[in-house]
Formats: sequence, structure tokens, C-alpha cells
Amino acid sequence: MDAPSLERTFAALPPAHGRGFAQSWWGQAWLKALEETALDNTQLKTGRKLARAGAVGAVSVRPGRITAVVKDPDGTPHRSDVLLQELSPEEWDRFADVAIERAGHIAALLDRDMPPHLVEDSAAAGIELLPGIGDLEPECDCEAWDHCGHTSALCYQMARLLDQDPFVLLLMRGRGERALLDELQVRSVARTDAPQPGEAPQDAALEGVSAAEAYAEGDILPPLPALPELPSGPGLPPTLDTEVEPDAGLDVTAVEFLAAQAAAEAYRLLADALAPGHELHAVEAELTAEEDAVRLAAAEPEAEVRNRLAAVSGRGREGLALAVRAWRFGGRAGLHILEEEWRPEGEALARARAALDAAWDEDERPPLRAAHNHWTVVDSDVQLRHGRDGRWWPYRKERGRWSPAGPAAHDPATALAVASGSE
Repeated sequence: MDAPSLERTFAALPPAHGRGFAQSWWGQAWLKALEETALDNTQLKTGRKLARAGAVGAVSVRPGRITAVVKDPDGTPHRSDVLLQELSPEEWDRFADVAIERAGHIAALLDRDMPPHLVEDSAAAGIELLPGIGDLEPECDCEAWDHCGHTSALCYQMARLLDQDPFVLLLMRGRGERALLDELQVRSVARTDAPQPGEAPQDAALEGVSAAEAYAEGDILPPLPALPELPSGPGLPPTLDTEVEPDAGLDVTAVEFLAAQAAAEAYRLLADALAPGHELHAVEAELTAEEDAVRLAAAEPEAEVRNRLAAVSGRGREGLALAVRAWRFGGRAGLHILEEEWRPEGEALARARAALDAAWDEDERPPLRAAHNHWTVVDSDVQLRHGRDGRWWPYRKERGRWSPAGPAAHDPATALAVASGSE
């Protein structure tokens, strides 16, 4: 039975023009099982073309099954699955014993390598890790009775994933990486601690290393690796189109929206972290629930999600729409200008007045009426709002409410021109 916690989803891989699908020997063994099983070489050829063109979407891997949406050249999507028999608990038990027999097996797996000796020793114990002829069972909504171009494309894409991480194959066989490594660790420790024949048990604790000695070893450590390159865009969120019906009360649309927004926000944070001078900037304060509701609403979710965000933010639908407008012009700072009223005093007031005096010639300055940090043009529906950081925000009265009219500017004349619609 599939366990939701064991499912892993891999983002769609880029097109693979001009390169083989499998570089590792275990990836090639996977493709051999496909190519020796399929009865129609034309479908294999079609699958290779689709996979090379990047037509395979995000791949979901779980015990006994892989799933992806594969698109035809005309864009028609097809849900495709490939099934592989899971190992039984008894087979996993034997595999764990085999894996700890040789010291290099666990280390190789941690290095994302599938040592041939491990596969051979497992086979000798009656455990087939790699699929053979007929083991890869296809299912596709195109209703083909054998491997079609869609399931073939999924298998070719899977070979690329296997190259990167052989634990994906072990997950298909029914055991997740963390659970397997924990089991191997327990067995390895038990095997090490067990007294050998004719050997007395060791009661003394293992001798450690002093902190000073461990710290001194830091001088011989290699330098840190280079920073990763920024991807071309946020990763694709996992699909929730599974065979399992959602629990009562679970809003699948909302969860998919949140997953997509989490990916977009993670991408933004990574881009900021990789930007030059990032270490000189202060760490962003965490958004409140009300602020985060506005951020999410700015991504234009569906109506039901938007209504829930309006309730969470405590603003109602019209208030949320106004807050979203402020957020789009200035993020958190723009939202604060919309909702916060403060009284400039002392040096802050002097700087604001100096900026206003310098913005226009004496005979061109519009008449302004000040109230706290708001400067409203007399007998007009335009307004300037002064931020604590010294910037000026354009506002315009619409349907009786002051609404953000544009982004902030350091020059009040520029901000007022935006509010007036002349810029």
C-alpha cells in the first residue's frame, strides 16, 4: 500500500537534445528492461522523441509506481504510469543483511552510486533490485495495451532520474531513503558491537578526540564549494492528481496554489541570496499572517481562495483588493503606507519640508494641506504620503477612498505627477 510520506516528486527535466538518457550502468539496465519488454519499437522511438523534447512533466515516484503527465506534440496531455513490483518485508530484511556485509555498500549508496557487488549479492540472496524483462508494467489513459509513446517517454525520463539518485529505484521497490539508511545504520552498529567468537564484550566507551584537536583539523579541510547557479525559474509544484481521494475538508485547489507560491517565494529568496552584496542587507522580518494573506492574494488565486484570504486578513474583499494594490506597488512598505498613519516630527519633519521646497519652483508648488504624514493637494483628489524611509507615495481618491496610484519616489514632484496621471 502506498504511503503518502514516501512519495517524491521530481520537477520536469529540461529537453535532452543530443545526449543519451542513461549514463550509469543501473540506468542503462532500467532502459534494457524497457526495450526488451516493449513489443513495438515504433512506440519506443516516439517515447524517446517526447522525452528529448521535454514533453514529460513532473515525475511522481512512490512504492510500486511512477506517474507523470506526458504531452503529445499537439499539446494533448496523457497521464502515464509505470508499475514495478515492490519487495516484500522478508526481501527487504534479506537486502539489509546483504547491504551491511561489505563496508563499501552503504558508503556507495550515500554517494548516489549503485555498486554492482550489491546488486549481484542481492540477486544471490533472491532479491532482484533492477527490473528485468516484463517487470515494467505500463498504464496510460491513451488506453494502449502495451508500452505506448507516453509510458516509454516516462521510462526514458526515469533513467535520467536514476542516474542522479539510485534511491529512486529503491523507493519504487518500496523503501524510502531515510527509512532504509536508518535500518542499515541500526544493523551496522549492532553488527559492530556484537562480540566475535572467542572475543570478550567491550564495556569501555570508545575513546574520543579532544575539542582542540578536532578544531585544529579544520585547517586541512577543503574550501567550501562554489555557490549554486540560479535556476531559470521556480520549480514546478507536485501534482495532486493522484488515485487517492482527498480527505473531507481538504481544499486541493488551495493546497496547489500554496505549493506554487511557496516555490515562487523560495526562488525569490534564493535569487536575493545569490545577488552581489546580499550579506550587507538586513534580514527580512517575517510577515504576519495578515501581511502574508495580502502577498498571496496578489498572486491572483481563484475566487474561493481569494475569499478565504480576505477573511484571514480581516479586511473583507474590497479592503483586500486595496491592500493587494498597495502590495504590488511596494510590497510590505507599500502596505504599511496604506494602513499606517504617523506624525513626522523634528528632523523627519524638517527633511520632508525641505524635500517639498526643493521639488518645485516657488510659483509652481501646488497648495498642500498636511495631516500627519499625508500631504493632500487642496481641492484635488491627489495626495502624497511620506514614508519613514523618506520616500513619497502617490495616492488618488477613487470612489471615495484613497487608493495607491503608483510606486514610491524620492522626489515628491515625481510622485505627485504619478498621482495626477501626468506621468
